[in-house]
Amino acid sequence: MEFTIQHFIALAPLLITSLTIIVVMLAIAWRRNHSQTFLISVAGLNLALLSILPALKVAPLAVTPLLQIDTFACLYMALILVATLACVTLAHAYLGDGGSGYPGNREELYLLILMAAAGGLVLVSAQHLAGLFIGLELLSVPVYGLVAYAFFNKRSLEAGIKYMVLSAAGSAFLLFGMALLYADAGSLSFVGIGQALAATGLPSALAQLGLGMMLIGLAFKLSLVPFHLWTPDVYEGAPAPVAAFLATASKVAVFAVMVRLFQLSPAASSGVLSDVLTVIAIASILFGNLLALTQSNLKRLLGYSSIAHFGYLLIALVASKGLAVEAIGVYLVTYVITSLGAFGVITLMSSPYNGRDADALYEYRGLFWRRPYLTAVLTVMMLSLAGIPLTAGFIGKFYIIATGVESHQWWLVGSLVMGSAIGVFYYLRVMVTLYLIEPNLRRHDAQLHWEQKAGGVMLLAIAVLAFFLGLYPQPLLTLVQQAVLAG
Repeated sequence: MEFTIQHFIALAPLLITSLTIIVVMLAIAWRRNHSQTFLISVAGLNLALLSILPALKVAPLAVTPLLQIDTFACLYMALILVATLACVTLAHAYLGDGGSGYPGNREELYLLILMAAAGGLVLVSAQHLAGLFIGLELLSVPVYGLVAYAFFNKRSLEAGIKYMVLSAAGSAFLLFGMALLYADAGSLSFVGIGQALAATGLPSALAQLGLGMMLIGLAFKLSLVPFHLWTPDVYEGAPAPVAAFLATASKVAVFAVMVRLFQLSPAASSGVLSDVLTVIAIASILFGNLLALTQSNLKRLLGYSSIAHFGYLLIALVASKGLAVEAIGVYLVTYVITSLGAFGVITLMSSPYNGRDADALYEYRGLFWRRPYLTAVLTVMMLSLAGIPLTAGFIGKFYIIATGVESHQWWLVGSLVMGSAIGVFYYLRVMVTLYLIEPNLRRHDAQLHWEQKAGGVMLLAIAVLAFFLGLYPQPLLTLVQQAVLAG
């Protein structure tokens, strides 16, 4: 096929991110400089984000048989790039500079995050099973290194190995499912599979088995019950900015491609598979929330909480009509904002690097009396995750409930309400801990360096955004509606 200037404009976000990876690699080879690597990464990600605007003008465009750039892809590309930008800023604060910072090589962390982000960009614009697999592996492989980045910490190394082994098992299921689906449909493109399945009415047993195995592979990446066992250990062991990336950009990319696959192959979500998704959604909501109740580690609590949140998102995927795609877009944006804020507070509490992250709940007792602005941010994030009105999380949850009601999925709506009620309890427990007065509390406050101040300013901006979208969600709703209609 011939490439025109339109193709390059459409591919600009991915091309700029890839170019940034090469520049960062060369800069590291030339001279190690933490701040320089950070600035190149931020500049590249900002340029990639800006290049989405001209890409929207040429969308929709099938760049190759593997990639389709449309407004749906652009929305999720923007979300992944914003999340990556936030994680890079947090990583700079986390790794620190000079003797008080991270004792190993710091620059490669940015390289790995950028490579994983490039994989996410491929994933959200995939319209072909080969594109899906390439994107997924490009996203997953750098994350193995990221999770084990604090290799001298036993927990980090254990988390990296655990994630690699289980992720490889998930990829094997995914590939086997793709092979079965190809054997039945005779096509690897999403549209071709959709047409082949629609022609036969209900999907054949072979196609359903193939789709089921693909669902297992994707559910591993999204840590849905019963494929969630790696989540708390990996979240706890991974450095805080990496856990933030794993909870936001990584999961958004996988869920977006899942939505596209189900959109273009409506038969995929019918029959037995729809029932399986319903069971997985209810199990994820209830198990995620119930297991989070017993946690005294904030990272593990957020890990279990993310299982429940993707259970909520499955409700819209099962409904798959009416408001569904719009609800998924709104919920993912609000989820990314709140998760970045929560992990951001853990990151700033944990740096400069001193052996392990400050993720135990007792370390947050009376935080209000030491770091009031971090307390304010974490309070807003907990309220938003709980779905309390006047926060962004409420808007997301409202849309999911509306979708469930619209498609008469009463069991799913009931489990969402029950899960949310349990969620309120453990989110409030975290909030209460922040304001406790401890007379004999030892103070370990580190002096704030400029990179931590930059992270702090970003966190305050995220908290303000979470409030703003809760009070006035119209700009977000308009943006998602446009992406859905045009996509």
